[in-house]
Amino acid sequence: MDYVSGKILTEKGFEKGYLCINDGIVTEQRQGSPSQTPLQNGLIVPTIIDMHTHIGDAFIRKKQLFLPRDILKLVAPPDGLKHRLLKETSEAEILSGMIETIQKMLVMGTTGFVDFRENGVKGIRLINEALGSEPIQGVVLGRPKDMMVDKNEIRSILQMADGIGISSISDWDLEGLYDIASLTHKKGKMFALHASERIREDIDSIIELEPTFIIHMTNALRKDLEKIKKIEIPIVICPRSNSFFDSTLPLPLPLLKEVGNTVLIGSDNAMLHDPSPLLEIKHLLQFYPEYFTLEQLLLSITYAPRKVLNLKDGIPPFTFPESFLVLDQQTIEPKYRFLSGKFG
Repeated sequence: MDYVSGKILTEKGFEKGYLCINDGIVTEQRQGSPSQTPLQNGLIVPTIIDMHTHIGDAFIRKKQLFLPRDILKLVAPPDGLKHRLLKETSEAEILSGMIETIQKMLVMGTTGFVDFRENGVKGIRLINEALGSEPIQGVVLGRPKDMMVDKNEIRSILQMADGIGISSISDWDLEGLYDIASLTHKKGKMFALHASERIREDIDSIIELEPTFIIHMTNALRKDLEKIKKIEIPIVICPRSNSFFDSTLPLPLPLLKEVGNTVLIGSDNAMLHDPSPLLEIKHLLQFYPEYFTLEQLLLSITYAPRKVLNLKDGIPPFTFPESFLVLDQQTIEPKYRFLSGKFG
């Protein structure tokens, strides 16, 4: 029997105690201290879920290009730099970047991520190949290849993916988006989108799409956040990505705190930095310490996203996930990783 001890993050917050590990399986969660020296001491938390990624962009980072700090020039479809590079680059190079990114995720303790996958069926096939047999759960949200509503293409995407993830309502014909959302919901799959990122967008139109969650809301108004709060749609923020674009994409942290929205965290574009929600929360604690506690932030990258995505990896009779990390209390860096790779 082996043990890890310290502060265990539960759904209600930290509790002092330890976990028992027997034959590679977590068997118990107990209060107090173990009877023998533990393998590690620290903050014991479930493995991390990254709620917003574009890992297909990772190859761009390796090119060491100058990246414009203008969201339209860099990522806006269909003519932003990243979309041009995706069209020009071989599948092998894109795939290599994805595989390397997934391996980096695992090193940082991420065992689940939600990817907005461009390029239609081809893009989904590539990410599924990258996932392979790695002990990580990739939640893939596909997107039509040419940003047009082709119902046959949408049906094909929904057969292969976990749902649909689009850029924003500003990039699409709204009636077409309603058709896509309707097809997605009929299949019982997730629909998500970037919202009020570069400019404020009509929140009522966004709500009518019935998104599972929305990304950014950097230019939303208080009344927009209040409407989202009322119907309990989570908001995914991407702090380091927003910082890259400086003042044009301000994090709406004061309003999010005042309104009390459910906040989740994503690392966003893999061309900008390594994907790690742990690094995102370190960024928030360094630059915006007045808005969140460490406990709140760790809950937002562990239990909260598991609930939204309906990931079932708890161990009866208790709910602590069977994959976990021990973090250093000072640096918030992983000291120990216990990855079972089992997700329901």
